[in-house]
Amino acid sequence: MTTINILNLKCNGCANTIKKGLLSLEGINEVEVTLEKSEIKINEVSEEIFMEVKEKLSKMGYPEVGDANTVMHKAKSFVSCATGKMSND
Repeated sequence: MTTINILNLKCNGCANTIKKGLLSLEGINEVEVTLEKSEIKINEVSEEIFMEVKEKLSKMGYPEVGDANTVMHKAKSFVSCATGKMSND
């Protein structure tokens, strides 16, 4: 498994959105989210797919630790969080 530490992870709503978003990417078939560590684990992937994962996370409002965490990222994470809470399945 490959681990990515992210910013703005707040709750299970966020986790649901992240799982759905990443599982929609080709090559991703395993996603684990650990709220307490703000950590995402995905199945081993190529560097190209890994970059796609990081880009997808950033677009959803969850940039990797060390990357810029803009106001836009924070706003998107709140929307992603709310969406994840509403579609909790």
